[in-house]
Amino acid sequence: MADPKSFQLSSDIHDYLVAHGSPPDDIERALIEETVSLGAISRMQIAPEQGAFLRIVTRLIGTRHAVEVGTFTGYSALCIARGLVDGGRLLCCDVSEEWTSIGRRHWQRAGVADRIELRIAPAVETLAALPMGATIDLAFIDADKPNYVNYYEALVPRMRRDGLILVDNVLWSGTVVDPDANDENVTAIRAFNDHLAADPRVEAVMVPVSDGLTLARVR
Repeated sequence: MADPKSFQLSSDIHDYLVAHGSPPDDIERALIEETVSLGAISRMQIAPEQGAFLRIVTRLIGTRHAVEVGTFTGYSALCIARGLVDGGRLLCCDVSEEWTSIGRRHWQRAGVADRIELRIAPAVETLAALPMGATIDLAFIDADKPNYVNYYEALVPRMRRDGLILVDNVLWSGTVVDPDANDENVTAIRAFNDHLAADPRVEAVMVPVSDGLTLARVR
């Protein structure tokens, strides 16, 4: 990506970072390029190094049941699906048929479409309809910021012990520490960050991957 999404990285450092990890393969690259062609909205897509990170973490914790809140064009879902154990499943929550249709084509090309269930509906409703009980191994939240606390609260009681919740955009381009930034999104992100940091049910770390990524292990 010519304009690196990673937080406070120069273009040169971003290129070096991606080149020295596992780079996107041809299918992932095609999906990235098609998303970029959408224009400015493509900034909603996670960065390449974040995709590799998701895939590795998914595999490391032996994920069989995963949930994604906010799928966009399907790159993060593709990476998570590729990290699932044999027989693993990923539930994707989104409201856009248009954007997720791009992902569906690339999931099919990658041979992981049978691992992914996509539900087009408000994610709050989809999550509320899931059975209670500790069955989810990994969850990834990357959707509308004002609902972050709602998504998180719906997921925590459904996570297994030592399950992992990953939350994107928690630094919001650094504006979380800018006292003059008070729009709806940054205000919601700050509220969510404070909410999670005070939650005794999880052990958490915030890392400057891409636009800021929080990892919360459910105790």
